[in-house]
Amino acid sequence: MTLPSALLDLLRVQNGGSVAAGHDAFPTGRPTSWSEDHVPFDDLMGIGRRAGTTSLLDTPYLVEEWGMPTPLVLLSGDGHCWIGLDYRACGRDGEPSVTWFETDLDSELVLARDFRTFVEGLTSAAACGDGSGRG
Repeated sequence: MTLPSALLDLLRVQNGGSVAAGHDAFPTGRPTSWSEDHVPFDDLMGIGRRAGTTSLLDTPYLVEEWGMPTPLVLLSGDGHCWIGLDYRACGRDGEPSVTWFETDLDSELVLARDFRTFVEGLTSAAACGDGSGRG
């Protein structure tokens, strides 16, 4: 699959890892199991293999393990909830939307039409309204 140029640019600066506190949440228009008004984006998976960390390359295994639709490239998550690039509508070489997946509830929510819009919409979890979230 073709990764969005905005994601590749970001990975060239930092190949995954923790997200800055000012950009660790994405506001939502509806409640999720996580919060009334946002989803977490605490870390971004990088490209490559490092002991004890998951990477974008682990997506095929994780998608199968957690019963998610394909084709996806997972960006962040913990098994029960994921943020991923969703290629179902655009095809493997198109510009994927960014979608929130809740595997326990078999639900999903499109967060942004593309990765650049997703990054531009990131905010601080502390600034979000209800302050809830599973830590």
